Amino acid sequence: MRFWEWRSMMAWELALAALAILLASLLALVLLSHFLPLLLNPKAPRGSFGWPLLGETLRFLTPHASNTLGGFLEDHCSRYGRVFKSHLFCTPTVVSCDPDLNHFILQNEERLFQCSYPRPIHGILGKSSMLVVLGEDHKRLRNLALALVTSTRLKPSYLSDIEKIALHVVGSWRHHQPAGAKEDGGGGVRVVAFCEEARKFAFSVIVKQVLGLSPEEPVTARILEDFLAFMKGLISFPLYIPGTPYAKAVQARERISSTVKGIIEERRSAGSCKKGGFLDVLLSSSNELSDEGKVSFVLDSLLGGYETTSLLISMVVYFLGQSAEDLDLVKREHDSIRSNKGKEECLTSEDYKKMEYTQHVINEALRCGNIVKFVHRKALKDVRYKEYLIPSGWKVLPVFSAVHLNPLLHGNAQHFQPHRWEGSSQGTSKKFTPFGGGPRLCPGSELAKVEAAFFLHHLVLNYRWRIDGDDIPMAYPYVEFQRGLPIEIEPICPES
Repeated sequence: MRFWEWRSMMAWELALAALAILLASLLALVLLSHFLPLLLNPKAPRGSFGWPLLGETLRFLTPHASNTLGGFLEDHCSRYGRVFKSHLFCTPTVVSCDPDLNHFILQNEERLFQCSYPRPIHGILGKSSMLVVLGEDHKRLRNLALALVTSTRLKPSYLSDIEKIALHVVGSWRHHQPAGAKEDGGGGVRVVAFCEEARKFAFSVIVKQVLGLSPEEPVTARILEDFLAFMKGLISFPLYIPGTPYAKAVQARERISSTVKGIIEERRSAGSCKKGGFLDVLLSSSNELSDEGKVSFVLDSLLGGYETTSLLISMVVYFLGQSAEDLDLVKREHDSIRSNKGKEECLTSEDYKKMEYTQHVINEALRCGNIVKFVHRKALKDVRYKEYLIPSGWKVLPVFSAVHLNPLLHGNAQHFQPHRWEGSSQGTSKKFTPFGGGPRLCPGSELAKVEAAFFLHHLVLNYRWRIDGDDIPMAYPYVEFQRGLPIEIEPICPES
């Protein structure tokens, strides 16, 4: 063998040896980083960590009906109790299905625990989003949101806008085929993709409320197109490669940001041309938000008022479609309200207060449907709570659905029973947290309920419906109806 051949062979062997050592070192590092927290924190709750890198994340995120716990939680709660450790979202995690511990976590925001959503979500929402900012920045933004919501909540103009948009959406089913609708073949019965109609309603309301734009304006359609791309990416695998949903979402956010900045400049130059939305209040107030902060606030408002509200309305229609008795009680309540009003007279805040059984239905749909299954938190220091030790730096997941579906807290927890809320004060208790709790309680929760109640008012007075086929709400962990909740609708009486 010639010398240069021998030297080349030795170089290859050395390179392969170095590569093998590197791979072995990386594997050892992965194994050490995965299992070391178990060794360093023997007093953490019982549980298992699963595979290195992946941990148990894939099992935790396995789709399941949203009115069930899913196999992962059922298995782990039965084996380890209602508080256990796991390895989720690439970090050691304590999962809480206990109402007292959940309440403790939510009430100790920024003292013992801190909001800690996965980093890729920050890339879509932006660094100024109220959902991801911490400390005083979050407090300032939330106070601003609360002030706007409080001033809006029962304003006659706001209620009038909701009702006009609700009438427009349900009225469109008589006049023409809505997107995704088809004729059934007789008696005026049609099949409507209800989730799409609920989204159309919720988006129209929130765009009017935040930007003062009507559904007919061209800019509204442009924002909706970008917003739909944004929503798809928000719940996608966080891979920034051109063409992926995540990359499209980041790009859609940039376009929405550009559109809103254009609206801001237009409103400033117009001076006195006010359209009455949150944005005009932001522009006229003395708050210290930059234009980028205003854009983030607008996007947060659109996100909060769109997805949760549309899903809530879909959940209500789904569960009422399973219960003729509850649907009849709701219809009687709204018949009674309408009987005391003129034909063209608008609903008022006093009418909303009379929708007592409707509120029971909404609460029960939130409890059974679990639109928000859990939230992300992180322990800022070692936290001892009763017999549990939550190590500093570990992720903490308070699971709301596990509390909502606990048969010891809610009798017949798997069943939709609105009457359980009669005379109840559990709307503000540890047993019921559909909108979170503590300093991060959703500021727009009451607006979502008002919008759902007003939409339901016109739906039950104008149509009969039943679920077309078998479609159930699924948790991925975000909630959606796989088929878009197709319903058969039939006008109760001919259009006058």
